Amino acid sequence: MPAPRHAYVHVPFCRHRCGYCDFTLVAGRDDLIEGYLAALSIELQRVRDPLELDTLYLGGGTPSHLGPDGLRRLCALWKSRLVPAGGAEVSIEANPLDVTDAFVTVCRDLGVTRVSLGGQSLDAATLRALDRDHAPADVCRAVERLHAAGLAVNVDLMTAAPGQTLAAVERDLDAVIGLAPEHVSVYCLTWEQGTAFEAARRRRDLVPAEESVERMMFETAIDRLEAAGFEHYEVSNFARPGFCCRHNEAYWDCRPWEAFGPGAARFDGRTRITNHRSTTTWIAKTLAGEDAAGDVDAMTAEQAAQERIVVGLRRREGIERAAFQAASGLALDPLAGAAIARWVEQGLATDDGSRVRLTRAGMLVSDSLWGDVL
Repeated sequence: MPAPRHAYVHVPFCRHRCGYCDFTLVAGRDDLIEGYLAALSIELQRVRDPLELDTLYLGGGTPSHLGPDGLRRLCALWKSRLVPAGGAEVSIEANPLDVTDAFVTVCRDLGVTRVSLGGQSLDAATLRALDRDHAPADVCRAVERLHAAGLAVNVDLMTAAPGQTLAAVERDLDAVIGLAPEHVSVYCLTWEQGTAFEAARRRRDLVPAEESVERMMFETAIDRLEAAGFEHYEVSNFARPGFCCRHNEAYWDCRPWEAFGPGAARFDGRTRITNHRSTTTWIAKTLAGEDAAGDVDAMTAEQAAQERIVVGLRRREGIERAAFQAASGLALDPLAGAAIARWVEQGLATDDGSRVRLTRAGMLVSDSLWGDVL
């Protein structure tokens, strides 16, 4: 099997954990940064020969929370083992408050090409409802600084926030379009177990948006972003021509990738190995020379093909039968033919005999369809 050409490095630190967040991170624990860097240095030794990469993604948590000096130290750990090729996409996630002139300088020095901003909204009331610690002006300043440095920008937007109206979503979309980012990701708020928001929902202190309102918000996002020249290329992602996230496309193509850090999952095309989600446990195990894997999912050929169906149909281009069989070794229809026929009949998919795609109606309910395949 060829060496992976994609790598993910998880940086689990945040200034503050938002009420809706269940990601693998620690907030207010900068005392763990030294141990994290030491453990990451050890884990990177798994890469015996330097990996030439088409994409490298620094995610979190909030990688920008490390600050310019911390990011330089992080880069020094992996630069001899994870080597972006010419023209590679190198992405980093950032909090708008962290995007200072010094941060922009270090991004350019380290070869970053793309910055993904956790903006979530450009409305002050929505940001407060989402428990965010930045203001709308911080997002605007961050985009301006990044664009001035020639960096591509993704802005995350969230819909169905507590108390958010359709009109507020429309204002958010207009404001983001006005910033002219290269990429926009739109996510509907989910109420994850163990989060502060979910606890508040059970107490009825917070009330989720009605399903019909969620749908209207997302359809509005599709309409406005497409009208502004963005391609809706995956359920939650919109890009100007030439600016699709190449790293995420590697995931959706089920290509092999490497991953490092707590909660990070690496994949060889058949087996997914996920590191322990606890940052402190991952650090302790790695420093002790122990296996820090928390979960190993070894799929059969059929299971891997089923997963390929799910991630493939999340993309607007859908699944081309011949390409699917060439990549998976299995034909599409024995695995999902009955489900596809049912979706077509319900108006949730189209099938021209060569390619299967979800319709807009199918995209809007896609998460509910995957049980028909998996």
